[in-house]
Amino acid sequence: MAKANDSMENEPKKKPNKVLPIILGLILVIGIIFGIKEYIYYGKHVDTDDAQIDGDISPVVARVGGYVDSIFFQENTHVNKGQELVKIDDNDYKIKVEQAEAAKTGASQNINVGQSQIFENAANSSSAKAKVASAAAQLDKITKDYARYANLVQDGSITKQQFDQAKADLETAQANYRAAQDQYKAAVELEGAAKNQLNVTHTGVTQKQVDVDYAKLQLSYTQIKSPASGMVSKKNVQVGQLVQAGQTLFSIVNDSSIYITANFKETQLDKIRSGQKVEVEVDAYPEMKLKGEVFNFSPATGAKFSLLPPDNATGNFVKVVQRVPVKIKISGSKEDMDRLHPGMSVNVSVIVAE
Repeated sequence: MAKANDSMENEPKKKPNKVLPIILGLILVIGIIFGIKEYIYYGKHVDTDDAQIDGDISPVVARVGGYVDSIFFQENTHVNKGQELVKIDDNDYKIKVEQAEAAKTGASQNINVGQSQIFENAANSSSAKAKVASAAAQLDKITKDYARYANLVQDGSITKQQFDQAKADLETAQANYRAAQDQYKAAVELEGAAKNQLNVTHTGVTQKQVDVDYAKLQLSYTQIKSPASGMVSKKNVQVGQLVQAGQTLFSIVNDSSIYITANFKETQLDKIRSGQKVEVEVDAYPEMKLKGEVFNFSPATGAKFSLLPPDNATGNFVKVVQRVPVKIKISGSKEDMDRLHPGMSVNVSVIVAE
């Protein structure tokens, strides 16, 4: 038994394992460094992954109805502003233009007739005015003769018959003068009426010109042109199809309208300001790094713009942190910008402190 104890005492003691404490120490140091870096990072940045590429999408709508004659584009291709994309059969609209121009020509000819009528009435007015002057002169002479006859009849120098004739001549001259005045007045009124009629005719010609312009405008709408430069998408038109005014034919994603809509929690908005720099990572292209700038903020939370906004007055209230859309303008090379499409997911980091 003593020998056994001596052999146990002579065995070497095991050294304590120092690797585990070293590993634990390294992990602790790494954790502390990581925590400090995260603390410093989030002290200067506000992040969200609830963000996506957005852009202006212009729906192209037919402004007149008709059958589609030609289509000059392929879906998902680039088009330029003002480029003709769809042609609607325009025969009916050309006929309407011709009808409007014919109506305007007829109205214009009425102007010539009206002007001729004015010249004729003006001549009649001048003639009537001359007759008034002649009747006035005749009346003046006969009036003086009558006065002389009246004196002569009193002293018996002329007969009563001669005096009666002078009196009749005076009454005739007075009647002729009144008739000449009435004719002159009627001629002046006819001249004024002709001038008023000419003004009405001019107004009619103006209206016919408006009809011509409108018919030409409708004709121009048969050529459907691109409202902006961009990519054509959602094509919903075929050759021979009957389209109606107001019908959406396709959409165009504008070239120069790409931006980011980032939905930040309401608790994150305290540090975000317009003009702050933004770092952007695109999920589809991990190697792509974009720069941006906070542009503006939505006037309401996203929930308020939803189809069925929540009503917290129903009695069953659960507080949920709301999100506010923030518009971020981005910049990058043309190659990178061309690779971005509305709807792509991105990660956004706003630099709130340098």
